[in-house]
Amino acid sequence: MTLPVILLSSLAVLLLAVQILSVLAVRRRVSRAPALADAMPPITVLRPVCGLENNLEQTLRSTFLQDAPEYEILFCVARADDPVVPLVRELIAQYPQVPAQLLVGDERPTGNPKLDNLVKGWTAARHDWIVMADSNLDLPADYLRQLVGAWTPGTGLVSSPAIGTRPEGAWARLEAAFLNTHQARWQLFADEMGQGFAQGKTLFWRRDVLNAGGGVQALGAALAEDVAATRLVRAQGLKVRVARAAFAQPLGRRTWAEVWRRQVRWARVRRPGFPMLYAGEIFSGAAPGALLLVGAALLGLPLAVPVGYLILWYLVEHLLARRAGWPHGPGDTLASALRDALLPAIWVAGWAGSGFTWRGNAMSSDTVQGAAAKEKVTG
Repeated sequence: MTLPVILLSSLAVLLLAVQILSVLAVRRRVSRAPALADAMPPITVLRPVCGLENNLEQTLRSTFLQDAPEYEILFCVARADDPVVPLVRELIAQYPQVPAQLLVGDERPTGNPKLDNLVKGWTAARHDWIVMADSNLDLPADYLRQLVGAWTPGTGLVSSPAIGTRPEGAWARLEAAFLNTHQARWQLFADEMGQGFAQGKTLFWRRDVLNAGGGVQALGAALAEDVAATRLVRAQGLKVRVARAAFAQPLGRRTWAEVWRRQVRWARVRRPGFPMLYAGEIFSGAAPGALLLVGAALLGLPLAVPVGYLILWYLVEHLLARRAGWPHGPGDTLASALRDALLPAIWVAGWAGSGFTWRGNAMSSDTVQGAAAKEKVTG
């Protein structure tokens, strides 16, 4: 075996070893029951809403079904004529035993539409423990108990990725492949390594922690509130913890364009937020290792080696998804292979631009910095 073949094969094996290590760590994690708090503080649940999404009635209804002794729900919407308003009002009427209200207002202090929507809820919250939960998350009954249970000494924030469930069609399966065995796995693995970081689907705070970092408006210092939240917490010498069990996001149907735009948007959020980590993302899928082995095969390595490499790569992912109860059929494995084929293109798109459009709002580093400067002057 020649030296080039050895070098190419060794690099590929190293990438596969990291893949297997992360999968084994997360598989062990999801095999353990989540820590549930017994003593529960009063909690405010903030849910930003905008438009009608897949399974929205189900996900919003889950907010009212929490196994917690005292909590309030504040739904936040920008416009009174938003089509989601009647649904929210109907749900509030159906659960009079749960303190809940709909807050309407379109102030824009941060340049981030989602965050702007949440500012009024943060101001109105009656409790000092506050969770920001995206409207498309289907919250289990023990959601709040899991968040409090994950709050250990030295914590400044508890977060969690979303798990794509109930995908309908090939493109929704592709989105689930991005969300589950890729993005969620790496976030859960980072937390296992003591390097937890925030994901905007769930942000669970104690009010004084966020206020010490500049208040909710400070989360507008980056393109995404989760990047700003991670920096803010770490700047105080505190840790971002990740709940042991990720929470479901029912997907329904997706189009190819929706999946592509969403992945490019997230790439352009991560790249300026954590550029050194983003630089390494090119190696997170199967494609680089497989290409290294194909190169080695052209130099004499048996072709069965790269084939076996790919089989092992996706087998361990499949076993993780099956153990965790995530989508894991043959179609999901094919979606994972397509995901990895797309990752280099998405990575390049992340470097190629800094702006994107989200729900009709043009966003870039310039718009965020401009809003932050305006808030600093006027506030």
